[in-house]
Amino acid sequence: MTLFTDSIFLTNEVDGFRVCRETRSATGTTIILCKAGYIDVYYRGEMLRIGKDDMFIRVPDATELGPYEISDDYAFIQVTIPSTLFEELMFDHMRVEPRWWQKLEYLKEHPIYHLTPKSIEFCEMYFNLLVLQMQGVQTDYRRQIMMLIARGATMEILNFLDKELGPLTADQRSTINQSDYTFHKFTHLLRNNPHQREVQWYAKQLDITPKYLSEISRARSGKSASEWIMETTVSEIKHHLLHTTLSVRDIARLMEFPNASFFCQYTKKHLGMSPSRYRKTKKA
Repeated sequence: MTLFTDSIFLTNEVDGFRVCRETRSATGTTIILCKAGYIDVYYRGEMLRIGKDDMFIRVPDATELGPYEISDDYAFIQVTIPSTLFEELMFDHMRVEPRWWQKLEYLKEHPIYHLTPKSIEFCEMYFNLLVLQMQGVQTDYRRQIMMLIARGATMEILNFLDKELGPLTADQRSTINQSDYTFHKFTHLLRNNPHQREVQWYAKQLDITPKYLSEISRARSGKSASEWIMETTVSEIKHHLLHTTLSVRDIARLMEFPNASFFCQYTKKHLGMSPSRYRKTKKA
């Protein structure tokens, strides 16, 4: 069974997984619950095994799901939603969850979790609720109901991650302020403008000073604005080198570097090797 709308993609079929990986992997947040067997998938530079009762959460960062191998008895359920929707759902809950950015970063480094029977029951419940809604005639009410179910599932993930990161401190539970919204806007701009590499550019879009933007960024995430920009730029470069056939010159032009030579210097500085060698080494 594979069902989809413009916002939600559901499947429990291997063909559905393949189609989603090929068409929505770069732009979607994917949650996979393995119910039997296993799937080995290349992700963020290594081959990961998602085994029975494991939940895999992939949040977009220009790192797509790579080659994969599936066991003969593999059974699973999968939900994929646009990354912008997942981010909005998490941000909407900031009053009760001010660490949304920290949890997004944590999910990038820790994408697999072994679930308890109760957690598995919750996952299957949300999946089945979405199936029932998507099988009906699509109306505005049904779309709103599906968004509410997605919000509930998102809060379940946030609640689960609390066990991994520990409880919120008193300061973290304080009421959200303008700087939280400003930092959210900054990260949103960053994801949509990975070719912009100057703190000044982002500060101008937000109508604040570069110094204030860096102060907000460090206070909210522990990283400066320039560190966020550099990490996003490097992630985008990796994506183009590993998942496209664009030439080094074309990537440099797409990322708006002055020339290919400057792009090669930047890549060597941050990846430890030239773009061509990185592409050849990592794809070997």
